[in-house]
Amino acid sequence: MTTPSLSARELSVSYGDRPVLTDLDVSILPGAVTGIIGGNGCGKSTLLRALSRLLRPTAGQVLLDSTPLTDLPARQVARLLGLLPQAPLAPDGITVADLVGRGRTPHQGLFGRWSARDHEVVARALLNTGIADLADRSVDELSGGQRQRVWIAMALAQDTDILLLDEPTTYLDIAHQIDILDLLRDLNAERGTTVVMVLHDLNLASRYCDQLVALSAGRVVSAGPPAQVITPALIREVFDLPSRIVPDPVSGAPLVLPVGRHGVLDPALHPLPR
Repeated sequence: MTTPSLSARELSVSYGDRPVLTDLDVSILPGAVTGIIGGNGCGKSTLLRALSRLLRPTAGQVLLDSTPLTDLPARQVARLLGLLPQAPLAPDGITVADLVGRGRTPHQGLFGRWSARDHEVVARALLNTGIADLADRSVDELSGGQRQRVWIAMALAQDTDILLLDEPTTYLDIAHQIDILDLLRDLNAERGTTVVMVLHDLNLASRYCDQLVALSAGRVVSAGPPAQVITPALIREVFDLPSRIVPDPVSGAPLVLPVGRHGVLDPALHPLPR
């Protein structure tokens, strides 16, 4: 079965009278890993929530293949789109296994009966995120990093064609960040899952994503492969930050080296590109 395409056309989203996204066009490459990057408050999380139908556009539309997302039944959308929002909240006292199991709800019938497939998918999600030993623990007792892995496991248990994640590496140390991003790349390679994620770390985004969408002030300023998007000019435009771009010695992807006020480069000897 072909992975459905996801796109936004002339999309505008506002919070009350405050516009956040304006006349935005985005095409998510099916079967690829796409990163959404940009400065604080530029609309990254808002775009992800609009793509998942959590936010209703004030203008334009989100399309799944050629069908407006708002025209599809909620259960069908939940079977196709999995979402890890920013700072999700768990019910008080719920165990890890029960929370991850809620990812199976869209696949179950009216009475919520569990199948062998449900048990298998949840067990795999717990194992792949390294939290199988926490299955019987209350989510309330866990550290921030452990909770983040629980939420990622729930998103994986939803077993959708498209997975949307808002800052999936939040609260994780560098080792667990790499584990989670490796897991998402494996999921993409093995199942063809389309992965869309908001990432603050530009170098991890560049290394792990096939495509990047760079936002500034609610508009797309660049979209394409990391080598096309990650340039000194874009880093200066989007983040107001001078930088050097060199090849990542591990992956060959563009590596951003910020130059702050106390950088060691002598401007007379190493003028920054404009």
